[in-house]
Amino acid sequence: MKYPRYEYQTESELHFFEFTSVGIRGNVKKIVQYSRVSIDNIYNLAFGDYDETTDQINDQIVTNNGDSRKVLATVVSTVYAFTGRYPDRWIFATGSSEVRTRLYRMGITNNLSELKKDFLVYGMKRNETFEEYSIGQDYQGFLIRRKNKDISL
Repeated sequence: MKYPRYEYQTESELHFFEFTSVGIRGNVKKIVQYSRVSIDNIYNLAFGDYDETTDQINDQIVTNNGDSRKVLATVVSTVYAFTGRYPDRWIFATGSSEVRTRLYRMGITNNLSELKKDFLVYGMKRNETFEEYSIGQDYQGFLIRRKNKDISL
């Protein structure tokens, strides 16, 4: 995605990223975390505001800081970093609500041709099966992996 993005900090394994959203509501610390799920080689992408009281990601908060495109571009840049280090790992993402999932779907749809240059992109249907991402479908989640000419599905 060729949008402005925030600089982020990460640790050596590239599983945890943090950056600061700067906007109309002030400075808001954001977290992106990649965690292994129960299926081999699949990692969940968790994203949200940092909650100081719990020391955790809060993916329920609606920040409305006026910089959503820049925030999304920053999250996508962490996907590039993570899959650059681990190109054979799959990333699963879904929103914490239907509204957020729809926002992610819109972001993927609006940038699909660019994303498909570097990634295999799949959508999860209501019955929890996956299909190649198709514009106009009502997906419940998303599964992506860096393209690798040596690996086939």
